[in-house]
Amino acid sequence: MGQRLGVNVDHVATLRQARRTTYPDPVTAAALAELAGAQQITIHLREDRRHIQDRDLRILRETCQTLLNLEMAATTEMVKIAYEYKPDVATLVPERREELTTEGGLDVNGQREHVAKIIKNLKDGEITVSLFIDPDLDQVRAAHKVDADRIELHTGRYCEARNERERGRELSRIIDASKAAAKLGMSVAAGHGLNYDNVQPVARIREIDELNIGHAIVGRAVLVGFERAVREMLELMRNPG
Repeated sequence: MGQRLGVNVDHVATLRQARRTTYPDPVTAAALAELAGAQQITIHLREDRRHIQDRDLRILRETCQTLLNLEMAATTEMVKIAYEYKPDVATLVPERREELTTEGGLDVNGQREHVAKIIKNLKDGEITVSLFIDPDLDQVRAAHKVDADRIELHTGRYCEARNERERGRELSRIIDASKAAAKLGMSVAAGHGLNYDNVQPVARIREIDELNIGHAIVGRAVLVGFERAVREMLELMRNPG
């Protein structure tokens, strides 16, 4: 079947929150993304509520026709919210108030006991748990040890590479981490910074079953419309060369 596309609608909410209006609505964007073929909707309910709001999560849980992936900090507050709304997947991400966007993956190795406790709490609520980590073999092994169902590999360094040699090196790290995770029995997703120019090499990696992409799709949607932006990304993923 190929990779699943998870469309992150956070930045539709960013546009809305810039003026504190009721539009554009990320819930509407999610419906359009699904109509265009997206197989998952991804949102990050941040502690500071800078874009997605609790209201968005509540309505999306009621209206999402595919899978709902909630990115969340590994905190007790967020576990309570996950219990209330029961996303299909909870992806644990690092979070700092001063960052523009998520910078780097979760340090599972450095906080193994805490992460394991959060994972157990979520699994007790019958929620699938994914960990957003750097493509680092030690972090992959740590994710397995804390009983994560899935991992999502942070592709930021690959996307920000300044030349082909650096990009090739970062792509190799993603490939190696994907293979290691698959051997350990974990499903593998990838995301962060992927766009229409750099997605295909990652889409070729057989072990990766899901790509989560937001900013690039929302940015293109402003110009060409949401459904077309999603379809164009799916076309690149399905024909990666």
